[in-house]
Amino acid sequence: MSTILIVDDEAPFRAVLREILEPQGYRVVEAGNGDEAMERLARLRVDLVISDQRMPGLDGLTLLRRIRQMPAPPAVVLLTAYGSIPEAVDAVRAGAIDYLTKPLASPEQLIAVVERALAMDDDDIAGESRSLREVVETADRVAEKDVPVLITGESGTGKELIARRIHRRSRRAKKPFVAVNCAALPETLAESELFGHERGAFTGAARQRAGRFEEAAGGTLFLDEVGELSPAVQAKLLRAIEDHVIRRVGGTRDVGADIRLIAATNRDLSDGGFRSDLYFRLAVVRLDIPPLRERADDIASIAQHLLARLATKHGLAVPALKSDALDALRRHRWPGNVRELRNVLERALVLRGAEPIRAADLALAPAAATLAASHDEVEKERVLEALRQAHGNREHAAKLLGVSVRTLYYRLNRLKLA
Repeated sequence: MSTILIVDDEAPFRAVLREILEPQGYRVVEAGNGDEAMERLARLRVDLVISDQRMPGLDGLTLLRRIRQMPAPPAVVLLTAYGSIPEAVDAVRAGAIDYLTKPLASPEQLIAVVERALAMDDDDIAGESRSLREVVETADRVAEKDVPVLITGESGTGKELIARRIHRRSRRAKKPFVAVNCAALPETLAESELFGHERGAFTGAARQRAGRFEEAAGGTLFLDEVGELSPAVQAKLLRAIEDHVIRRVGGTRDVGADIRLIAATNRDLSDGGFRSDLYFRLAVVRLDIPPLRERADDIASIAQHLLARLATKHGLAVPALKSDALDALRRHRWPGNVRELRNVLERALVLRGAEPIRAADLALAPAAATLAASHDEVEKERVLEALRQAHGNREHAAKLLGVSVRTLYYRLNRLKLA
């Protein structure tokens, strides 16, 4: 069971957060100011601190900085009643995982931020296979070198965990780690999201806004699924890396960009659909994380590690994995990798409690391995059929498949059809 410390000088507001969080299975403790919070932290194991930013005495930012100096600091989310972008940027720069504005938009918003913060703070990487250990050892060696790193691997393999490990072992560890999912950025907003914008730069830009580069100042910027950025944004990213400056949308002057850049992708960026000069700047060091199906010897240790974490989260004793369950886990192809394994185990744990987990409790379809193994064949046939219908016209074929031409070229290369 995760413990959350709520720090706010308004007792009714603390009570509201408690009423939202306790039914979700969290243990909630309270402090009325920053000094009380430090006293609680000195005697309790706390996983997450949610603190008001403006309080009498020790304010939220000062509290955050003191927490960051602890040997094993909990994650911190800051609250502000003002919704101020500069205050939010200061919070992230100081090491906050996230921030929330008061009053809360909804209970669901709070729950989502808490879940994300707790997940982000867990960077343990389980598994002892040689291939994974080589990745981890290389990551540890380059952590202090302050060079760009490109992490490749299928979805769910733990690319962000490796990125966070590099950050925490670098000279930038006390500065922010800012993660951006490039695949989730609408093309029209990606430039503003990354580089910020000036007031009046476009319709709706009512005030100046700092981008993720500025939020990450002095720390690490993690660009997940970097291959999804448009050519125009790729060009600006290349300049930021080479010249260590960025320019906000609508701006007329350069802003310094003192960040360590780590990028990740689940596809081959050297296939021609991505700027080659940017690729080589990102891949000064390249780390390739192997999929879980290639690390069968790791599955038992990873499963036990995840079960221990999940049992703590749900306030349960750690259950045993019966031999038939372990056999089923080893046979499964795991198209969703470690993320899928975690979800399977959490479902079984919730249903079984502390009882030993059997193969039947895992809800793995008997044909799952065959289905996963044949996925590429099914996709290959779909691509070939689209090309046949389009009489070889790849732009038309992409429209038939409902994907971009760039994505089609990627699939052609991955399926060895190019």
